[in-house]
Amino acid sequence: MLRKYAPQLVKKLGLTFPVLSDQGSKVLETFGILFTLPPAMVEVYKGVGIDLERFNGESSWQLPLPGRMIVGQDGLIKNIELSTDHNERPEPADTVNLLQTL
Repeated sequence: MLRKYAPQLVKKLGLTFPVLSDQGSKVLETFGILFTLPPAMVEVYKGVGIDLERFNGESSWQLPLPGRMIVGQDGLIKNIELSTDHNERPEPADTVNLLQTL
């Protein structure tokens, strides 16, 4: 997400925690959770007004896999749950329960 959108998101949602701004998707690439949309999907996105080039600030048309990754204060991944289906998302209550066990 471009740096200019992170503060807007924090304000809009009233977030009280830091939001990652990953210019160039370097962190996503390092974790191996980045995928490139096929040309047909790029056209679908454009057709409904989603402009990833403008939002991401580059022309790769890449997105992260949807899911949850919990990274501990020690920098180690404590839990990861990803899906190739954007409709499958971890339940927020499950995330809270996992965080409470750390």
